[in-house]
Amino acid sequence: MKIIAVANQKGGVGKTTTSVNLAACLAARGARILLIDLDPQANATSALGFPSAEGLSIYGPLTGHGTLAEKVIPTRWEHLWLIPGDLDLAGAEIEVARAAEHLTRLRAALQPLRDDAPFDFILLDCPPSLGILMTNALAAADELLIPLQCEYFALEGLSKISHVVQQVRDCGANPGLTIGGVLMTMFMRNNLATQVIAEVQAHFGDVIFQTVIPRSVRLAEAPSHGQPILEYEPGGLGTAAYKALAAEFLDRHPIAGAV
Repeated sequence: MKIIAVANQKGGVGKTTTSVNLAACLAARGARILLIDLDPQANATSALGFPSAEGLSIYGPLTGHGTLAEKVIPTRWEHLWLIPGDLDLAGAEIEVARAAEHLTRLRAALQPLRDDAPFDFILLDCPPSLGILMTNALAAADELLIPLQCEYFALEGLSKISHVVQQVRDCGANPGLTIGGVLMTMFMRNNLATQVIAEVQAHFGDVIFQTVIPRSVRLAEAPSHGQPILEYEPGGLGTAAYKALAAEFLDRHPIAGAV
């Protein structure tokens, strides 16, 4: 079982869109997926059609009350499970920061799931900030998937998150953390987007996914209907892109039973 943090401290780059749609496309291929919504705004939760409600998130396990396994709920899609987000997570930013071993609380909470391995992949949808929830996700994950918008300022954000990854390694919270993939999102066919992709490829090489996610109105609409793009527009460009991403992801992380 691998734990993948989907993170970028910059908002509006397609992070939650990627978490939800990659999870759905991997599940459709037979991989057992747990999506954990770490954002107090609970956008990944609503994107899968679940209403926001208190007491459903990982807040309790992070603060020493209960287990993550108790928070797992099935979705209406086979092979896809969810731990929702809720507003309690905003309080976790303060409470966990004051607790002992505050950087590794999520890592410790996830250990029973690692031991039992009921899932093939756990995807951590991180909030768009460099706060305690994101750093806990980085300390818990095997690798980081970074969605990156095809624009100039995205390169600055990539530099910042790479620095945070190095800090998490150096402080001993997660020495084995790697950047497992950089995904270019919101692509439009223009010179700037092409230049940004070329610069990222020059710096990260094979880490960058060959799949590029296009800018799409349908991708933006799907969360308001509580549906992944695979269901909302089965024949659309967004669905084709995330299906291709899932295939590429499984090429890098092959598992038994996935098609």
